[in-house]
Amino acid sequence: MMREVRADVVTIGAGGGAYPAAFRLAKGGRRVIMVDPKGVMSGNCLAEGCVPSKTMRQAAYLARQARQADGHGFSGDLMPDYERIVAYKDSVQERRYRQHARELREAGARLSLLKGTASFVDPHVVAVETDDGEVRIRAANIIIASGASVSLPPIQGVELCVTSHDFYALNPSVRRLPESVVVIGVGYIGLETATLLNELGSRVHLLARGERVLRQADERLAQWLVESLDERIELTFGAAVQRVERTPSGLAVTYLKDGREERLETDLVLAATGRPPVIPPGSEAVGIALDHGRIVVSTALQTSLPHIYAPGDVNGRSMLFHSAVRQSLVAANNIMAGDKPVDFMDFDAVPTTVFTFPQIAYVGVTPSVAAARGVRLVETAFSLADDARAQIEDEAQGEVREFFDERSMRLVGAWVEGGAADYLIGELAASVARRAPLRELAELADQHPTSAEAIGKAARALL
Repeated sequence: MMREVRADVVTIGAGGGAYPAAFRLAKGGRRVIMVDPKGVMSGNCLAEGCVPSKTMRQAAYLARQARQADGHGFSGDLMPDYERIVAYKDSVQERRYRQHARELREAGARLSLLKGTASFVDPHVVAVETDDGEVRIRAANIIIASGASVSLPPIQGVELCVTSHDFYALNPSVRRLPESVVVIGVGYIGLETATLLNELGSRVHLLARGERVLRQADERLAQWLVESLDERIELTFGAAVQRVERTPSGLAVTYLKDGREERLETDLVLAATGRPPVIPPGSEAVGIALDHGRIVVSTALQTSLPHIYAPGDVNGRSMLFHSAVRQSLVAANNIMAGDKPVDFMDFDAVPTTVFTFPQIAYVGVTPSVAAARGVRLVETAFSLADDARAQIEDEAQGEVREFFDERSMRLVGAWVEGGAADYLIGELAASVARRAPLRELAELADQHPTSAEAIGKAARALL
């Protein structure tokens, strides 16, 4: 049985690209319905992404610290219990789901969440397949925030592989630490999971089809990470995986390298080969423009139909949760302005951290981006080998590097290798967002002893 309802705004999805806008619009008096197949608010970040993976990374970090404790005057070893690590990960996810459910209840009657799968009927109507039949929602504005999903490579035996879902979803299928694992793919998910498992004790082999890792990052930065990986991790470039097969003792991966077949025996195979956007059915038919499977948007987050917005992973511009949140708010602000662009997304100011061991982080215009745009940079750096906090924590590797526009000497980009990269990149991103002048960075008295001091020290090297 089909029923029809009306709303001011409908969001396709209830994750980071959707709910910040939904809450703001509801607070501003709009009637908003969020539609999501999971029936819960939060999206893939909490379901199988950043929150659970970083919860497990924290356990790996503690195991790493325990191994390094001798230098701090302690002795002994802390053996990680993988099943307890997974159980704690699950408890964090459950806690956050309860938190989001409370926030939704407290939002009031103007905001609701409908469990189901949405498709377009026309530019103002979406059809939602629910457990109780079809619901059609007519809305003045539509926000497409359907996110991205796991992609599996077209290889024989791919069904024998696991994905990030099997590691990080609530109650995951992988609940025991594999003695050995082959990771297909060297994007951030593959690298983060590989280094996490290595720290917990797995033997890890990474297979890269091309000749570099992290295609979205500057090549110099990515190369530093490769050179800094634990020597126990085996990394093979130019490996074209042909098939995965069962063996009496586990699995075997066959790949081509320099025209010859090579074979790896392993307990587990992780396919980490990308997360393409999820495009709601009927999108192109109603006039929404796509480019290589991604929805085309302006910096106002408007699609080719100005009343329809597409923040987050679905547009492929910056596939990160915190970026989706900001994009969501840009969409909400422009909807409240009657679809007249008054707020804009600065994609250059979005920081990216790769939570490997060691970490790297970057933001804005780095040399590879500058070369493509024809921008001339002045760069400066401070080595964390000379940083007091990095020495204290026995993490004295890497650097803070800053990139200034040659014409204005304002900060347009930065990266951090190693150390507290995930924390330092936030301050640098804030400076990139306001295009801070060189002297402002040089004169800021960051607290001692923290690695944030490296930001000012790098800037002062140019004065």
